[in-house]
Amino acid sequence: MMGMQIVIGPVSALIAGILILLMPRLLNYIVAAWLILTGLTGLVPHLMGGTVMGP
Repeated sequence: MMGMQIVIGPVSALIAGILILLMPRLLNYIVAAWLILTGLTGLVPHLMGGTVMGP
């Protein structure tokens, strides 16, 4: 599973970079989607009753 995460990051960055070069207006949507996905992946474990790290 860890190998798949290593491949997905660079490939998605490459695709996003090419799309931004071809269509600069797409940058807003790509950044917004990235922020939403990052926020959701950070919140989902806490919302599902997972343990919270820290004091």
